[in-house]
Amino acid sequence: MGATQRLTVPGKFEHLAQIAEFVTTASRAAGLNDDDVFHVEMAVDEACSNIIEHAYAELTGDIDLTCYVPEMGRLDIVIRDHGQSFNPDEVPVPRLQEGAGLDAVQEGGLGLYFMRKLMDEVRFEFSPENGNTLYMVKRKQA
Repeated sequence: MGATQRLTVPGKFEHLAQIAEFVTTASRAAGLNDDDVFHVEMAVDEACSNIIEHAYAELTGDIDLTCYVPEMGRLDIVIRDHGQSFNPDEVPVPRLQEGAGLDAVQEGGLGLYFMRKLMDEVRFEFSPENGNTLYMVKRKQA
């Protein structure tokens, strides 16, 4: 194993389809099933949308993605940007009430919540030299 794939795109919404295609290909190469592939697509789309909307906001910059398959059935994803940092511990956990529609959820935190639910591991690092780095892992579900 050990296959590594890299993609760098401008941090703009029009590149989300290219990012989705990239992670879909990597997920399938890792042997993930259709549900797992969908989870990876959703989590990466949310992460990259947040980078574009919040980290870069009015700025311009690239999004660097690396997908690594350390063993069959596991995909490691690294997403790096050089936009504005944030503290994920300060993002409120959304209060989800059974039977309530999504419009009843307060704004903020839902994307991070979904990323953590969809992926097996989610971890952030922030550095003035290296920028913002998001590490996510998805393992094949039985």
